[in-house]
Amino acid sequence: MDPEKAREYMTKTERFRVLIIGRANAGKTTILRRVCNTVENPEIFDGNGRKVCVVIEVGAEYFQRGHHNIEDELVFRSNAGFVFHDSSGFEAGSVEQFDKVKRFVIDHAAARFLRDRIHAIWYCIPMTECERTVTAAERKFFNECDTGHVPVVVLLTKADYFDFLAIDELLDEGLELEEAERRATEREFQLLEKWQAHIKHNLDQCKFPPKFYLPLTKMHEESTDCAALIQCTASALNEEGLERLLLSTQQSSIALCIEYAMK
Repeated sequence: MDPEKAREYMTKTERFRVLIIGRANAGKTTILRRVCNTVENPEIFDGNGRKVCVVIEVGAEYFQRGHHNIEDELVFRSNAGFVFHDSSGFEAGSVEQFDKVKRFVIDHAAARFLRDRIHAIWYCIPMTECERTVTAAERKFFNECDTGHVPVVVLLTKADYFDFLAIDELLDEGLELEEAERRATEREFQLLEKWQAHIKHNLDQCKFPPKFYLPLTKMHEESTDCAALIQCTASALNEEGLERLLLSTQQSSIALCIEYAMK
């Protein structure tokens, strides 16, 4: 995608709307906090801008008190230019949950006004469960959910796990701890390559494959820079879809903070 068109798109979009999907404990909340550079929980509003619930925190994830609704908007005070929608726990076997997500994607991918559309989808797969990275839930989504012009970026979350796995493997091979730690970086890279290739091989064969795959590390650290995620998301916007979106709006608006990633 042409960077100039990407900048034009970002500056004409009042709020950049992202649907984040993933199984429980995939690190979704942590990612959203890093993107918005905050440690706070999001505020949650309905489609009319009314605050709809109180957010409580359990561990690293937030939970809505009351019924979860994918239509609700998650907004962080630190960066109101982003609006997030959460699929909640997206697990295999939940037909009702899948149907809700699919309907939401169809409705919001083709919304009349740019401000009401989802502009990107982040699909989170935790590397802490690398033995089951591609489950029936992933196959069902990428085979049956046509996102149209809305790009899907698969996020390989908690990729730091490979650091621990690398050391364990090297120790199991008989190396001393000091030598295992010295070789861990190389083994970690090999493990990441292996599992990323595995995920890509499986999902690229689906009817509606993702646009990009991006491993994420150190999301639990407040100083972590999310430039790679923002750059990847902006690059995933295809030009044809981008032009259709631009033609649908004449409103002037604020530039998203992610514009810096395209410069």
